[in-house]
Amino acid sequence: MRVLVVTAVAAEADSVVAGLGRFAGSGVRELTGGYEIASHAQYTPRPGSVQIPVVDVLAGGVGPTAAAVATATALAASPYDPPYHLVISAGIGGGFAGRAPVGSLVVADSMVAADLGAETPDGYLPVDELGFGRSVHRPPAELAARFAKILDAGRADPGTPTVLAPVLTVSTATGTAVRAAALAERHPRAAAEAMEGYGVAEAAAVHSVPCAEIRAVSNTVGPRDRASWQIGRALESLRHAFTLLTPVFEEPS
Repeated sequence: MRVLVVTAVAAEADSVVAGLGRFAGSGVRELTGGYEIASHAQYTPRPGSVQIPVVDVLAGGVGPTAAAVATATALAASPYDPPYHLVISAGIGGGFAGRAPVGSLVVADSMVAADLGAETPDGYLPVDELGFGRSVHRPPAELAARFAKILDAGRADPGTPTVLAPVLTVSTATGTAVRAAALAERHPRAAAEAMEGYGVAEAAAVHSVPCAEIRAVSNTVGPRDRASWQIGRALESLRHAFTLLTPVFEEPS
């Protein structure tokens, strides 16, 4: 299986790479725009076999627009045919209180553009209701459920479950209780908020490549309190997640 993993920042990409410990690094590939892809491959046991690249990791930037541009660039420049079998948006994010505690993992069953639309006197209207596109992308349901099952079974801390639920993509991170409550009311099943998943999924859809999203929760969605964030813990959860998923990536496409 050939997989492209897109994160926002280098620290997230480093955690993903660290989780791919049983894969051998096979170098860095530079793309137009200054992007760099770290390629990883597995060795096959057959005599005379060569490395087969299976996971490429790209730090594409913060926010849905940057993520979409980076993902589209990587897909268009892929040396493979087909370019990839799966794209994964991965990183840390905020968890909604009562749904995804700090340290937990969220596997998206949908990637939702939560603030792409219009405010009206009657409330918020998403972009699809305005007739200008789509506001939701869904990963292959069976794959998302399998990811969630693997990650939940392999969790290191019983108090940090893996949740299969919508992940919201926002252009402005939530920093108040009022906005957190509004998002939770508008999306009652949402478990996490991040800033890239929908953008990655938009680019993947243009190239007809399935997309998934995995988030490690570093903080609770609500009033901005950086002192309470547990970024190191979330990055370790992200690393562990990709260690657990490595056998899936090794499977034939």
